[in-house]
Amino acid sequence: MANYAVATVILLSIILIGVLLTRPSITAAQGGKIVAFIAFFILPIVATVLGASIHLEQSTSTQFCLSCHVMEPYGKSLSIDDPSYLPAAHFQNNRIPKDHACFTCHTDYTMFGDVNSKLRGLKHIYVYYFRTPPAKLALYEPFKNRECLHCHANGRSFEATSPHTEMREALASNDMSCLTCHTKVHDVANIEQKKMWKGPGT
Repeated sequence: MANYAVATVILLSIILIGVLLTRPSITAAQGGKIVAFIAFFILPIVATVLGASIHLEQSTSTQFCLSCHVMEPYGKSLSIDDPSYLPAAHFQNNRIPKDHACFTCHTDYTMFGDVNSKLRGLKHIYVYYFRTPPAKLALYEPFKNRECLHCHANGRSFEATSPHTEMREALASNDMSCLTCHTKVHDVANIEQKKMWKGPGT
């Protein structure tokens, strides 16, 4: 629906600009000047802002993240048929939204988390198209517990189970990583040897 709104604004702008170029005398009147201002400035700005907003939202989708072939094994790892694999367990049990799976766990939950994630994404696109992606992908910095606790903190299944209760302070302060215990993450190096879960509709 939003794409149609952008297309409509662009089409309207093109029509008005076409009319103004074929009949420039229209701009002699005050109403014509207003139409020209709207056609040449207001509508393009509206289309740009709407378009950027739509594309930024689409860039948070799982489909977008996995559209680069270097990310395909990471997408495949979401279907590993083993509940001890962290991403697979979250994805297959709807603990995260499936259509925003990557963005949900790999966004820094800070004031500028979304912005920082989008900037890193732009860097990835640049490297993908203009450089050579590294043979082994790695996070820019160690995974922080706050990305896990953003969802799990105060959740009954997390707070009421051992050893979470004993580790609560160490986890909150990041003195102990969640990945100390939850060691099985994507494991893309061995992805071809893993059994895959076939969910409903797959």
